[in-house]
Amino acid sequence: MARREHQYERFETTSKEKIYKLGSMINDGFHHDPRRIAFTASRYKFVSKMLSSVDDVIEVGCGDGFMSRIVLQEVKHLDLTDFDESFIIEAQTFYSDEKRLEVFHHDLVRQPFSRAYNAIYALDVLEHVSPNNEAIFMENLALSLKRDGICIIGMPSIESQLYASEISRAGHVNCKNGETLREFMNLWFESTFIFSMNDEVVHTGFFPMSQYLIAVSTHPRFKNR
Repeated sequence: MARREHQYERFETTSKEKIYKLGSMINDGFHHDPRRIAFTASRYKFVSKMLSSVDDVIEVGCGDGFMSRIVLQEVKHLDLTDFDESFIIEAQTFYSDEKRLEVFHHDLVRQPFSRAYNAIYALDVLEHVSPNNEAIFMENLALSLKRDGICIIGMPSIESQLYASEISRAGHVNCKNGETLREFMNLWFESTFIFSMNDEVVHTGFFPMSQYLIAVSTHPRFKNR
């Protein structure tokens, strides 16, 4: 059936080229809480704008990789990693034809990456890292950055856990508040800027009323590259 408005005709060409299924994480969100997709997309958009035009970027904990394309739109090269191999297999199907992106399995608690990047970001990852492992996680992260490297960490605030679901709380073993996140990141980086989020809105508001926190840190203190 022909489109009634001319600007929509390109949909036919696009749909013939490739049809993407929702990633398993996004699919779950669509069924159980579709608003969460908007919140997640907003976090990835924030990262994409902070890292716009950066040469070499890697995501830690990419999950199914569905939202990572938002960052790929702005950076020159993007690698995706996760410690869960089932997610890596899924992400590889999304990006099998993408020349500016690589997907591979890696556990940052075990070792740093084999080369240094200009920027690393991890959204909804640190809160899943046991406090017993957070130091080695961050040391390996810092060792995987160049001297002027940028790190972006996003996580739910400790205050938000009062309203989190039982399933979420079970996995969130390491949430922090705004000040403790800043202090923690400054152990590994020279400078840290903390942003707050409520739903899809990023702001610089009062930390205890924030559902989500984003730390933007620069210049790692571990400079072996």
